[in-house]
Amino acid sequence: MKTIVQIIAGFTLLAGIAWGQMANQTLAARSASPDVYLISIDTLRADHVGCYGYKLIDTPALDALAADGVRFTQAFTHSPITNTSHTTILTGLLPSAHGVTDFGVPLLPQHVTAAELLKQHGYQTAAFIGAVILDSNTLAPGLDRGFDFYDNFPKSDGKDPQEKNKERWGRVERRGMEVVDHAESWFDKHRTGPHFIWVHLFDPHDPYEPPPPFSEKYKDRLYDGEIAYADSALAHWITFLKNAGVYDNAIVIVTGDHGEGLGEHGEETHGLFLYDSTLHIPLILKMPLNVSGTSHPSSVIDAQVRTTDILPTILAAVGVSIPPQLNGESLLPLIEQVYNLPTDAGRTSSTRNSGAQTPADRSLFAETDYPLRWGWAPLRALRTAQDKLIAAPRPELYDLHADPKELKNLYAVDLPEKRSIRAEMEKWEAKLPPQSDASKAAETLPDPKDKIDVQNLLHRAMLASDDNRLSDAQQFLEKAVQIDPSSPTALRQLGELELGAGNFSKAAIHLKRACQLRPDDSAVSFELGEAMEKSGDLPGARDALESSLKLAPSQMPARLLLGRVYLQLKDAKNAADQFEAALLVDSNNNDGRLGLAEAQIQQSDFAAALPDLESFSKSNPHDAKALRLLARAYRGLGKEPEAKRAEERASMLEKK
Repeated sequence: MKTIVQIIAGFTLLAGIAWGQMANQTLAARSASPDVYLISIDTLRADHVGCYGYKLIDTPALDALAADGVRFTQAFTHSPITNTSHTTILTGLLPSAHGVTDFGVPLLPQHVTAAELLKQHGYQTAAFIGAVILDSNTLAPGLDRGFDFYDNFPKSDGKDPQEKNKERWGRVERRGMEVVDHAESWFDKHRTGPHFIWVHLFDPHDPYEPPPPFSEKYKDRLYDGEIAYADSALAHWITFLKNAGVYDNAIVIVTGDHGEGLGEHGEETHGLFLYDSTLHIPLILKMPLNVSGTSHPSSVIDAQVRTTDILPTILAAVGVSIPPQLNGESLLPLIEQVYNLPTDAGRTSSTRNSGAQTPADRSLFAETDYPLRWGWAPLRALRTAQDKLIAAPRPELYDLHADPKELKNLYAVDLPEKRSIRAEMEKWEAKLPPQSDASKAAETLPDPKDKIDVQNLLHRAMLASDDNRLSDAQQFLEKAVQIDPSSPTALRQLGELELGAGNFSKAAIHLKRACQLRPDDSAVSFELGEAMEKSGDLPGARDALESSLKLAPSQMPARLLLGRVYLQLKDAKNAADQFEAALLVDSNNNDGRLGLAEAQIQQSDFAAALPDLESFSKSNPHDAKALRLLARAYRGLGKEPEAKRAEERASMLEKK
């Protein structure tokens, strides 16, 4: 019998050749390139899915897909953060290789995506995301490369003061059924294949708010309710593919991007730690019909696999050459073993990586730089089928067979396993790009294990603030500061809350302490300057804003505010310098133009201020402030009638 790779290569290159062959039976010929449907379900633990043995949930769609294909029981993600993990899935690269280690970090052009590779081979490509954190216009720049259509969220101009008060649905998150509806609508308009479609279901991510009837059925286990709801959205998508006649001949991959702590090791959500609670994910792969010579094969593979293996598997399955720089390996050799097919004969270089690993070699190198956001040490981990080593200020070593919950740290014991896995981790680290300065300083930063209570409170505060429960957010932050008085994040967020509430002096106290802890953070310095200016501490505001601009000179808001502070300090020359610098960036900025005119008037340079004020007032006839400045300029030049007319117009506008 031919190998799967031979079959797939023939399938791809020669239209009309059958996928598999049973004795004395030839399967019907099919199209040259199978559709590929990638479904990622956010924050999905493997041990909360029915076909993975969880008895307290109904996940019929996932269970049925597993019955149609291959279920990997030991699949793991390389990162517990959504942006980073999805970038790894779509590039086949480790986080430190593709560089997207936090929100908003752009994916550099040299890292090719699955969509780019498949588009080069005639695929129509589309992506449908369930959360704004994967929006390529904001928090995931570059992730849309290669997609003919990328379903970003509607753009906000930031001018709506009620934007934060709007319901989260449609603003920061889409329900799974809405995501699927968007995908189905696009597909109906792009029927001709082949297709590569990525559908992202964000629902299991906190806050856990499943819609009815799942909110009632799982009222005591809302996380499970979110999973069950996401499963129903998946069922709708699979049914659509079947009705469209494309399911049987398609490659369908369902995976989690990462898991959820659910209180294990003290972690309520995810991102901080590298335990299996957030790394172990489901992975189900359905190959095209009759790949094994039967209708829909159902198989289970227990070998350890990684999310970096997903892209090489897709490419191998459709006959596209796998770039040699990818960090993962195709899963097809494992599938060949399941079906008792020879694994080497006839494999071509176009469908394999050089130096392909055997199943036993599929070690997982996991990373999280997320702790750096709070000034804590980033973590690295190496997971083999037997052991896990976590590189932290206080390292950890676990025997995964004897201690699957990772509760007994064996690192202090001088075991041979410790020496061998440390050597293996060093080999992985040697292949990676140089670490950032922050990562190099990991040993001098606090261990995230010592900060988990603070992290949980910060996360609760973020959710409360997002829901406009500002009193709750403040309580969480104040408790975080009680636990860790040197938390710059908690102090800054407290300052921001007080600033928004108009308590400027209190805001300044918190923000000043945050600046002392993070003197290189330009945003905190700017907020401190804003709080001090509004509280009347003009010299303090000046110093804070100058510090902010030294760190980030291109900040327009900071420069304009500093100009206004100088005006209040009667330092017209320095005020003019700030407004002129702002106008070099945006010559039509209204605040900059009026600020410069006021600075010129303070210096009695009325002739310099007048031309632009006259022009400004013509194009902005309802701006009372501009008219008041115009009156001062006229009066300074002895044009009293013109000054009175400008003042009268300003008074009329101010009365309205």
